[in-house]
Amino acid sequence: MAPLRAPETVMRLSRMGAMMPSRLSFLRVLVRRLCKEQAKVRRDVWQMDEDGIGHAVLSVVLNGHTYSLVAITTPLPPELRSDRVIATAWDAAFVLFDGVPETDDIARIKANAPLQEAGRFGPRDLVLSRANKSMRLWTATVGALRAGQQPDPALVRDIGYLMRTTAVYGNGKFGIADRYLISDRPEMSGAFAAEMLTVYLIRQFTIDLVEHVGQGTLERSVARHFGIGNATGLGMAPFLVNHPVLLNNWMVARETALARVRAIDQVSSETRTRMISLAARAGRHLREWHVPAQEHDAVLRQAEQDWYVLCGCLPDLPDQSPFEAFWQVVQRHSIPVQEMAISLMLEVMPEVVDGLADCMADPFGALPVAQSGTEALRKSIEDDWTWAMKLDYNAAPECERFWYVSAAKLEPRIGNRFAEAGAELESPLDIARRVTQLHKDLPRDDMPVSQFLADHPQHAHAVARVSILSRHPYSEIRDNLIAATCRPIDMLRCKLSFFGATKFDPKSHLWTRITLAQGAPLGDELTLDMDDWWLPVMAS
Repeated sequence: MAPLRAPETVMRLSRMGAMMPSRLSFLRVLVRRLCKEQAKVRRDVWQMDEDGIGHAVLSVVLNGHTYSLVAITTPLPPELRSDRVIATAWDAAFVLFDGVPETDDIARIKANAPLQEAGRFGPRDLVLSRANKSMRLWTATVGALRAGQQPDPALVRDIGYLMRTTAVYGNGKFGIADRYLISDRPEMSGAFAAEMLTVYLIRQFTIDLVEHVGQGTLERSVARHFGIGNATGLGMAPFLVNHPVLLNNWMVARETALARVRAIDQVSSETRTRMISLAARAGRHLREWHVPAQEHDAVLRQAEQDWYVLCGCLPDLPDQSPFEAFWQVVQRHSIPVQEMAISLMLEVMPEVVDGLADCMADPFGALPVAQSGTEALRKSIEDDWTWAMKLDYNAAPECERFWYVSAAKLEPRIGNRFAEAGAELESPLDIARRVTQLHKDLPRDDMPVSQFLADHPQHAHAVARVSILSRHPYSEIRDNLIAATCRPIDMLRCKLSFFGATKFDPKSHLWTRITLAQGAPLGDELTLDMDDWWLPVMAS
């Protein structure tokens, strides 16, 4: 196996913010499992009026367990339509239910799901979500179907989804089921498996709903190109910091997959042909991917040009170690192109990549390594945290931001330390600064860490992070998260790429829209030969 890339290279925000979905993305893993079992999405309940207002239940059996999406749709005045987490009304609300809901269960969910955070939920309610229509594409699709036509392919391509979720909550939030209740089930053991199943079923529901309201049937290729949108903001960003072992496991799996592929001596002519074909599709995907923000669109346009140049080398790769030869060429290109090339390499070698998806969970949580004393702790910091100790945290640009949790919505937020009140409520995401201060306060003489912490309890969190990093080398983002230059959207992009997101559409450095499940097989075509939907393009 080739060596893994160094954490100092991988765990930088500039690279994490360019990551692309891959075979190891959680939605891909979930859909592969559905395909392996040849599952079918059933429509158990459909009580919708001609305008699509009512409720429905879609269910699927996975590994012998039935999971049901209970969907509630309600009228939504235009003035209440919002992507903001502070919204209080939505076009649709959803609950992923464990099992087959009885009449009483449906009535309870109908009463509570539209209330979202204000509702009351129980131990069989696994995931809570809500969504709004993309009115431009929804209206156009309904109109086309009612006229006996298909929606405009250019509009489908440019928008890509009929509804956009504004939250997908799991793991006990707002009273829904804690993850431990289902974590021993193989189909739910992977990271965010229940949430990804919810997203997939919501996407199927939106297709069913638009066909119902439009009184027509979408062509299969068109229907597949409808994903489910999502608007994601700061609420997601701290997750990577607060779950360091999970982040490490995701990154190690991806880096191990890359190292395995690079080490392959020879490949078949079929694999070479497929790689060239997928590279061409990825180029077309880039051409179809435009965003309004000029700064971000400029990156895409440059990546599009660079990708075309890179792909020119594919037909001429040597017979011996072709992936390593490709990788050496890749290093001459920009970070966005490098990260797309990694996903391409993983895509064509499922036999050495897919099994790593089983290594991405964290069943035990963060278990810090016990340090023998403060001298060992000092050495760990000096070995692993030199990047953090180079920064001057007394300089305003290096400590301008502070993270906190909104009292109104219990959601993470970010403030300006020098222009806004509330820094005394700062969340401990300033890991680099804390570890640097810990290093300064360590005694000259060796002593037990427990004794040091008895006198300096404020350093307990930093000690834990140093210990975790000594065992899990990809657990820390190697950047200052309170610097003025920190872009939270890079943290969002990293996590969302692991979800399987495409078509990132940044609205600022604080939030983005994305598309999930675009190109995925529909609910009645889940078979093993339907796993080819990496970076989908609109069918010609």
